[in-house]
Amino acid sequence: MSEHDPTIFDAILAGDIPCHRVYENDHVLAFLDIGPLSRGHVLVIPRERARFMHELSEDSAAALGRVLPGLCKAVMAATGCKHYNLLQNNGVPAHQAVFHVHVHIIPRHEDGSGLDIEWNSGPLEDGEQLAQAIADAID
Repeated sequence: MSEHDPTIFDAILAGDIPCHRVYENDHVLAFLDIGPLSRGHVLVIPRERARFMHELSEDSAAALGRVLPGLCKAVMAATGCKHYNLLQNNGVPAHQAVFHVHVHIIPRHEDGSGLDIEWNSGPLEDGEQLAQAIADAID
């Protein structure tokens, strides 16, 4: 991401666009999604600008990871949901709409609201070779 590609999240972080904040610290901001899939749908964003998860610094990624369990518990307590999805998209084919890393906490409610997905799984082929190739590519 260049310095010339601001997103709506940059404006939210700068305070230029209001949001319903639920949590913030030096590394992370969490707020209600203005187009929620269900009541209590929260977005969690790093303050660091990065388009994709693999471009995010380890410190910012760790900061996201540290706050997610507590935010999930808070969403459950506030909304009464017993189930939720965590969703993080990278790239247009993966349904990313805002090009700033963000994690969705999407409650599943008794009325069926929330993330509705179809899991099109297939057989694992060349598992041993693929696992080794991924392991070899880890920095």
